[in-house]
Formats: sequence, structure tokens, C-alpha cells
Amino acid sequence: MPFFTVDGQALHYIDQGTGPAVLLAGSYLWDTAMWAPQIAALSPHYRVIALDLWGHGESGRLPPDTTSLDDIARQVEALLDHLQIEQITLAGLSVGGMWGVRLALSAPQRINGLVLMDTYVGVEPEPTRQYYFSLFKQIEESGEIAPQLLDIVVPIFFRPGIDPQSPLYQDFRAKLAAYTTDRLRESIVPMGRITFSRDDLLPRLGELNAATTLVLCGDQDKPRPPSEAKEMAELIGCPWVLVPEAGHISSLENPQFVNEVLFTFLAERNSQRS
Repeated sequence: MPFFTVDGQALHYIDQGTGPAVLLAGSYLWDTAMWAPQIAALSPHYRVIALDLWGHGESGRLPPDTTSLDDIARQVEALLDHLQIEQITLAGLSVGGMWGVRLALSAPQRINGLVLMDTYVGVEPEPTRQYYFSLFKQIEESGEIAPQLLDIVVPIFFRPGIDPQSPLYQDFRAKLAAYTTDRLRESIVPMGRITFSRDDLLPRLGELNAATTLVLCGDQDKPRPPSEAKEMAELIGCPWVLVPEAGHISSLENPQFVNEVLFTFLAERNSQRS
């Protein structure tokens, strides 16, 4: 189980397979398990790196000096240096796309291709930001994600029609319920505040390489709706694709479709590079 120490804390990552490097960057409140279908499909053909956000999965607590998504991008670039990986194709879902765009803008030479999944790099709409911050306050004060809050938080991540008794839904709920008070207060809540108070990168999307960028979005994503995906794709000038029968965690809700899109994109990127 590899770890990389950066800014005084241990960042956990998976490094599986050989070949051109693919970095999978996941959602807030999820760990590398959200990429299990992609890791299984891609690692026979590519070197797949997936990492846990601070305080998530096996990673250590949020470093005290980490105050923005730019810090996350810098830490991940340090991981790439440590792994001696010069270039990656990055698939970033939700907050993974938010800091992934920052990495692509600050170190464009490191990015062979960029897939932005169920994400948005504009500012969080103010009503949503205030709502999330009120939830963070409740979690911080109580030191837990109480059952009534789980009833609110868990459905956000899935398409409306999902069976709440399904293993996918129940496993996620159980993981959130199991967070310790220290982890919530030291990492999960601060990471949420960093994510949802992000600055506006929409004016800079035109700097991305449209020919090597793709926007993907679950057709039933509630927190990051297709309208946001369309807006970003138009600003970049790149294609955008809706993932059928999927909410926010499209990588798990329709893995077969997502895998096919990623395989096509990666084949294209790497044939042009070779």
C-alpha cells in the first residue's frame, strides 16, 4: 500500500499496471474504491494511479497549510515527480476535476489528456455554498454525520432512481457513518470548505487544449448538472458526453459506459503521442 509524504502528511495512492500513465482523481467523500471498475479495466493496458484525498480512505489528515485546491494540485505534481512520471492523462471527477484543471493550467506539459467528469470549475452557486456550509457546521459541532444528515447527504451522489437498499448506496452510507470525530473536524469538513469556496476558473478554460480535453457528466447528476458540463465544454471548445443512467458518481453507476469512453479517449491520445 504505497504512501507519499508531502507537506508533512502521508498521501495514499494506488499504482497498478504498466504503460502510459493515467491518473484517476476522485470525488469529495469518496476514496479510491470509486474507481474500482476503471482500475480493473485499464490497468492491464495502462499504468493507473489513483489517490485518496486528505482525510479520505487511507490518506493522512489535511496538512495545516493546505488551504486551496491549488495546494492539492501542487501536492499531486510532487507525487508525479516522486513516481518519475513526466506525463499523464488525468480523469478527474468532481473535486478531482476542480484541482485537475488547476494542475493542467499550472503544468500543461504534464498533461497528455484531460477528462473532466461530473465537475465544475466556476464558483459554487451561492445558495448551494451556503447550504453545504450549514451542513459542515452541523457535522463539525456534533462530531459525526448523524443519521438524519446521512439521509440528506447520501442521495446527493446518486441518480434519483437508485435503490437505497443497493450495496453501492448502503456501502457509501456506512463509510460516511464510520468517520471519526477527529477525521471529520481535521480533514473532511475543512476539505469541504476548500472545495465549495473555490475561486472561478471559467475565464481560464480557453487556455486548456481543446483537442486533448473531454467533458463527461451523468445525465442525472444533481450537484453538477449537465448544464454545467455543457457550459465548460463550450468554453474549452471540446466535446462533451452524457453518461446514461448515472448521477454524480458516474464511474460506479454506469462503469461500462465510462470505461468505453475512457478507452477510446486514451487510445486516441496515445496513438497521437507515439
